[in-house]
Parts: sequence; structure tokens; C-alpha cells
Amino acid sequence: MQTPVKIEVQHFFTDIFMYLMAYSSSFFTQLKLVNPTQYRFEHLATQLKWRLQEGRGEAVYQIGVEDNGLLVGLTEEDMKASLKTLHSVTLCRVGADITLLREREVDCDRARRKIAEVLFLDLRVAVLGNVDSGKSTLLGVLTQGELDNGRGRARLNLFRHLHEIQTGRTSSISFEILGFNSKGEVVNYSDSRTAEEICESSSKMITFIDLAGHYKYLKTTIFGLTSYCPDFAMLVVGANTGIAGTTREHLGLAMALKVPIFIVVSKVDLCGKSTVEKTVRHLERVLKQPGCNKVPMVVSNPDDAVTAAQQFAQSSRYIVTPIFTLSSVSGENLNLLKVFFNILPPLSNSKEQEELMQQLTEFQVDEIYSVPDVGTVVGGTLGVCREGDRLVVGPTDDGRFLRLKVCSIHRNRSGCRVLRAGQAATLALGNFDRSLLRKGMVMVSPKMNPTICWQFEAAIVLLFHAKTFRRGFQVTVHVGNVRQTATMNKRLTGERAVVCFRFLKHPEYLRVGAKLLFREGVTKGIGHVTHLLSSTQNHVPDQNRNQNHNQRSSTLDLEIHFPAEFSVCV
Repeated sequence: MQTPVKIEVQHFFTDIFMYLMAYSSSFFTQLKLVNPTQYRFEHLATQLKWRLQEGRGEAVYQIGVEDNGLLVGLTEEDMKASLKTLHSVTLCRVGADITLLREREVDCDRARRKIAEVLFLDLRVAVLGNVDSGKSTLLGVLTQGELDNGRGRARLNLFRHLHEIQTGRTSSISFEILGFNSKGEVVNYSDSRTAEEICESSSKMITFIDLAGHYKYLKTTIFGLTSYCPDFAMLVVGANTGIAGTTREHLGLAMALKVPIFIVVSKVDLCGKSTVEKTVRHLERVLKQPGCNKVPMVVSNPDDAVTAAQQFAQSSRYIVTPIFTLSSVSGENLNLLKVFFNILPPLSNSKEQEELMQQLTEFQVDEIYSVPDVGTVVGGTLGVCREGDRLVVGPTDDGRFLRLKVCSIHRNRSGCRVLRAGQAATLALGNFDRSLLRKGMVMVSPKMNPTICWQFEAAIVLLFHAKTFRRGFQVTVHVGNVRQTATMNKRLTGERAVVCFRFLKHPEYLRVGAKLLFREGVTKGIGHVTHLLSSTQNHVPDQNRNQNHNQRSSTLDLEIHFPAEFSVCV
């Protein structure tokens, strides 16, 4: 399959756009490409190959822009000649496809000129939002290619359990895929019968992680955010209800985990224009508050969608937050969201990807299945893994790591032999005993000499708390795919806390620097693992632990003060 190159043509000039081009490695400019020499032609091909590699299969090519970012434009004749040259370079030397995306006119003292923009991969998008905001329905419309009937027909294919169909509420984590071919056209179930066909026809894949919106299933939602490592988060807000229920909490969780987020205001067909505008204004106020410090950008046309995708992925700390208003029933503005997904680039460049590829295998076990005639199958996110690799999995309840062999690999329901770092997949383990596996385990290379962890220290900041904490306070800890109850012991270091956590049930595999999220009731906090206690410190007998607890009872009442700004979004 050829590498995708997508082109776009726009008609508006913005200073923000110029700033974006100056700081983005996956975008590059040329004033014009008219009648290049053979040497120039080969140089363009080499440059294009490098940019495609840096953008992991995608790049933006601007024509009519000087090296300093000045948009001077081209005449109609020069523009046609430049595009013809670019077509020749991509087809003859690079093996890529080109799609014209947009064009914009530039005012100047001379004749009116035009600037063309050429856009040259699996992205994971977590779908967040309050219950009944239209998350599953929106995904059903995007992936099935048919509009909803207003009563939730589009979401039925996404549900995994009978009670979800009966109540219309998602309680588990489900996955759906949306593909784009090399010409930028949508590939979904409307013209493909199976996921395998979608994968074969697509050059870019968007994997949606549909998460629960009800507060009852908040632990499942947090597990989806921490375990499946989404590249982006899509927060769905109902235009008729506005910011309600778990909306603020989901926004705060995504920001705490530093997942770039954009917002979709759904159900605009149920409300008047004034109600939709009121909801958007409320979102803008929340995003601008201290603690969020985002720059909202309302997308109202295809030009805005392109600019939003570029600024969203390239802006410093992802401060730009696109806001879409659409309807899954009438289809209003659905095309803008598709354009946004088509252009949205990956977060990591080729250099970072290559560094990950050099690391030893580390596969997080998120799901466990038993498939007839196949045996035990595990699903998760990994480093580099090949069919036939021999790995170790653990830790078990008694702290052991067991040897196993990877019999086969499937990614998006299609067989493959090699998986790259960060890709999600399912691995068949043959006759390996399923009862020995659990969620939260890891499969790693034996060369890593993995160690178990009962206790660890973490630097934390509370997002929200309403009580004084005592030593021995129990919380649910989320670290990657690990989810387990742990006890806390605190000591103060200024306005932040360094906390010692101890798992209650069984040991886990952790790495220093891993992001941490913990909660208990309304209490929530974030942080990162700073130190793993040694094996001699890890396993403390219950009797000794209770004795130490009694000896230090006079020092347990510690009141912790945290910066106020951390409680704004949650």
C-alpha cells in the first residue's frame, strides 16, 4: 500500500498558522517548484522521504511560503506547475499518494496569488463524557457510516453486554476503528464487511476507546485512560445538558494524565442555536480557568478543522483545545470531525519511535480470553514483539514470573508477525494456563530480570480532597495497567507530599517514573513513582506491620496542604 500524502487548499491568512509552521518538524515549505533541475528533483525526493519518516507516514507540504514563514503565494500558472512537480516526486520517487486539502488566497500588491498546502499509523482516542452525552452513538455513526435514528440505534453494535443494550449506558471498555485511505477518504463498515478489510484498505487508523460515563464505573474509565495509553482524548458534552455529571471529572483526569484533549458538543439538533452557544461559552470559561489554562478554538468550517488539527498537535503543552458542535442524527458538522481525524498527526516522531524500538519487550496484559482451537489469548500494549518470542509473565500472587511462548499475534483482528512499540495487539499463548494470568501483569523479555514490588514511594499532588489524611489510609492505585488497593504513609515536603504506598493483595511490576493516579471516594490525586523499595523492604509481615503501626500512633494525624489550583478542574 502506498504512503498517504494529503493536500489541502485554504483561503484565509492567520498569524497563528505561520507560527505553527515555524515550529513543526512535520511541516515544511517551498516557495515554488516550477521546472526543477534533475538535481533539484532528487533533492526534493530525498527531503520528502525524510519528512515522511519523521512524521511516521504523514507530512504537510506548503507551497507558496518562503523559508522564513512569509506567505507570498503563487500565480495560477506557477501553482499548477508546482503541484505537477510534487505529483511527479511523490509517485515516481517516493511511492506516496497526494490529496489536495485546501487552498487560500493571499492579498498582496501584485496579482492575486494562491497558497496550496500538502498533507502527507494508528492513533488511539479515548472517548470521555457524562452518561447520556452521546459518546457511543457518535462512535457508531463514525464507524458504521449511518446516521442515528434519534433513539440510539447507531450505538447498539458497540455494546458488549445485554444490560448495556437495555439501559443504553456503557459499563465496559469497547473498541471501534475508523480508517482513512491514502486519498483521505473514510473507510468504515459502510463499505467494508470486517475489521480486516478496513485495515487492508486504510493507510491511517483511528482506534476509539469507548469509556463509561456513569460515576458507578469510574474505576473502569480510569483503567482505560491509564492502561491503554491513548494518544488523545475526545470529551463529548451534550448540548442540551452542558457540563454536568462526570464531565468535569473526566476533563480533570485527562489533564492530570497529560492526555491532549478536544471537545465535541453533541445533540445540537435537540437545542436551539442560543442553547448551543451557551454551552460552548460555558466550556470556554472552564477551559480558560486557572488550572486548565487552555485556549479554546471553535471549529465551524473545514478550514478551521485543518488549522485546529495542526495547532492542536503542535502547540506547546497542547494548550489549544478544538471544540466541535455536531449532531449524530442530522449529520451536521460530522464532516469537520472526520477532516480533523484525517489530518491529526501522531504525537511521537520517528526518532522517539526508533528509541522505543531498541528497548526490550514489555507487554501490559489488559484483557484475557480463551479462544477455541487457539488457547489463551492476552491483549494489551507493548514494546517490540515478534511471533515465536519467548517471554516471562508475572508477577503471580506469590511473586513469580512464568515462562511462555508467543504463538501468534493479531492487531486490529488481522494477523501480523512483528509489532512496534506502543501498538495494541492480542497475543495467542497456546496451552498456557489461563488461571495463572490476571489483568495488571506484564510480559517482558527474560533479559530484563524483572523484579516484584510490594512497596514504592511516589511524589503526589492532590486534585481534590475533603478530609485530613492519616497514615494507613487506603486508596485504589492506578499505575499503567495496574489497579489495586494500597495503603498510604505520608511525609510532607513543602506543599507536595512524598508518599509510601503498599499493595494489599499481591505484588506488582512497576517502573520508576511511571504516572500514578489514586482515588477513594471524592479524594483523587496524581503523581509519579520515584523509588521502588528493595525486596528486603517490600514484604512486611502483617504482624510486624501492625506492631509498627501501634508504636507510631502518636504521629499519625498529619494534615496536608496542597496548592488550590489543582482542585479547579475536578
